[in-house]
Amino acid sequence: MSINFSDGLEDQTMVTSSSVLPEDAGEGGLRPKTISEYIGQEKAKDNLSVFIDAARMRNEPLDHVLLHGPPGLGKTTLAAVIANEMGVNMRITSGPAIEKPGDVVAVLTNLNEGDILFVDEIHRLNRAYEEILYPAMEDYAIDIILGKGPSANSLHLELPKFTLIGATTRSGQLTAPLRDRFGVTLRLELYTPDELRRIVERSADILGIEIDREGAYEIASRSRGTPRIANRMLRRVRDFAQVRADGVITKEVADMALSRLEVDKLGLDSLDRKMLRSIIEFYGGGPVGLETLAATINEEAVTLIDVYEPYLLQQGFLTRTPRGRCVTKKAYEHLGIEYLGQQELGL
Repeated sequence: MSINFSDGLEDQTMVTSSSVLPEDAGEGGLRPKTISEYIGQEKAKDNLSVFIDAARMRNEPLDHVLLHGPPGLGKTTLAAVIANEMGVNMRITSGPAIEKPGDVVAVLTNLNEGDILFVDEIHRLNRAYEEILYPAMEDYAIDIILGKGPSANSLHLELPKFTLIGATTRSGQLTAPLRDRFGVTLRLELYTPDELRRIVERSADILGIEIDREGAYEIASRSRGTPRIANRMLRRVRDFAQVRADGVITKEVADMALSRLEVDKLGLDSLDRKMLRSIIEFYGGGPVGLETLAATINEEAVTLIDVYEPYLLQQGFLTRTPRGRCVTKKAYEHLGIEYLGQQELGL
């Protein structure tokens, strides 16, 4: 594909970075650097280790990798681990940060041999700019057009061999041509409480926090299967431990702190419970449409889909049907509401 490169060259902004993304900045010191330090995701790790070892044996860059799964599971961290294991540099950008075709070209031409380009939220990349990535990913070359009209010239640029790592929370929104160009596709699953306990203990050791095994498990069991939430809760529980206790996080201290933060025994927060109660009290347990539910609890529908629904579905509190969302008997029991069966709403 040829790209008209004559506009906007003077106003190129830096769209890549070698540092972590802003929302993850507070976790920089807690991130594992190697696969052996990376806790959980055993299936993905085992396969990835094989691919990395094979690429190093052939002295080739790793094939392009697509990481997908709910937010906070470690996609950015895993990309950094891949870069460390391959011994190469990683440049970080995101789909929304790429605003012009020239941005894509600038990012690609600034890469060195074997470098990794990490694109977060790749599903939000402009469809027209995806076309530029296709020859870059397959042939490591792009064609650009300089000038306009009769004086325009086409320039063929050879690119260094690189690895594109794309991360997305919504793999279904990727176009088929882009998705098919990733040679390695890894789905990250929600973590088990035991895996999260090990993550909490490791983070506490790095941060110099005293914590016992039961205290770590109490935090892990309420972390919704997500390391980002576990690390955030650890910091907040540490505050309560230092101010209201003797500085050591025990099961009792963790329970007290998380109760104050309105996180219950199964990790549901106030919005989770509000969502379930709204379906029960206003819609007889469901079914109710997603947009209607979002308006009822004054929250964005995309937030419910990406942040709240995955955990509620996994825990069996919520079901999806063609007519909408329904709560289960388990949700009634958890909220202490008598279960009378699903009630059809009259029109």
